[in-house]
Amino acid sequence: MNLFTQLEEINKQTPLAEILRPKTLDDFLGQSNVVAPNSPLLNLLKTQRLFSLILWGTPGCGKTTLARLIATKVNAQFIELSAVTSGIKEIKETVEQAREALRAGQKTILFIDEIHRYSKTQQDALLPHVENGTIFLIGSTTENPSFQVVPALLSRVQVIRLNPINDISMTKIINRGFEYLEKTYQPIQYEDDVIKFIVNNARGDARCALNLVENAYFASNFSGETRLLTVDILENITQKRNTRYSQQEHYDCASAFQKSLRGSDADAAIYYLAKMIEAGEDPRFIARRLIVCAAEDVGIADPNAMNIAVSAYRAVEIIGLPEGRIPLANAVVYVAKAPKSNKACLAIDSALADIESGLDYPPPMHLRDAHYKDAAKYGFGKSYIYTHDAPDVKQQFMPDEIKDKKYLG
Repeated sequence: MNLFTQLEEINKQTPLAEILRPKTLDDFLGQSNVVAPNSPLLNLLKTQRLFSLILWGTPGCGKTTLARLIATKVNAQFIELSAVTSGIKEIKETVEQAREALRAGQKTILFIDEIHRYSKTQQDALLPHVENGTIFLIGSTTENPSFQVVPALLSRVQVIRLNPINDISMTKIINRGFEYLEKTYQPIQYEDDVIKFIVNNARGDARCALNLVENAYFASNFSGETRLLTVDILENITQKRNTRYSQQEHYDCASAFQKSLRGSDADAAIYYLAKMIEAGEDPRFIARRLIVCAAEDVGIADPNAMNIAVSAYRAVEIIGLPEGRIPLANAVVYVAKAPKSNKACLAIDSALADIESGLDYPPPMHLRDAHYKDAAKYGFGKSYIYTHDAPDVKQQFMPDEIKDKKYLG
């Protein structure tokens, strides 16, 4: 470490979340499904066998921490890159370092933060080195690897899903933060609701929670030897919480929204509508989902649902948000509470499947177009009965080959 690096370290204000980052797997909270005793991951690490993996989870759930703890557990060289600031050049440099380490008998873990930001070419550059064991890759991502990681790389790694930190573990993490600050600076008193407020605000993000703990501690009232922290101070600091809304949550909320409409749960549908609006979802996208549900799930049980859904789409195009939330909410409640019938949807899908499978037949002769001069000599339109003139007369409308076929039962 040179003089300039020493000066950087002295003058740098290290965030509390970094200071309290767990040093052992025993201190790693909130992922009991992954690091529980006799879990597959721990059993593999006990054998000192390395493997490549991708850690998929929400921000602040411990992806980077787990990667570092794995490297420590197996005594591997740990090289960390960010997909935002690195590329093929840095990958090549890492491979050379890994080869040097292998000559000294040490394996290398390459950790790539936000690996979903790597292009296909950059991800492909990792393949041969992961394949031959020169490096062991640990990637972290907040996005679904099935959508963001190329299949060739995905087939060479194990995907481990990390959950948002649960409330019990989050409370322990928050208490650790306050304990550290009290030991380092002055004692602090806080109301019982302070911990609950931070837990609710963090939404499973330990980094967010500890940042709020640190900011709240130094923003608290200071009198004598003790600080005093209240919920009012926390509310003043946080102002407004950001809604967690990744690409995966975009699909998940849209799916839950439409299924709630289909299931006639207006309360759930309103909740997912609010979540999508708060996250900044395009209201036209929401309205399109509403139109689909009105057509597919309400269908002929209440044809007016389609008119209301289309009107809501036009309304949000005209007035936008926030006012557009009102016609959207009106339409959501109507569609959710409307009677449901998917008969028309099933009928058209069944007919399309028949045609695709080869049941592609022309109309009967008497139904064919007969408005032009030569149609009669071909027999087109012969014996057709104008329905309004003889509404009680039965005619065949299906092709001859499937004349008895029923799509609507």
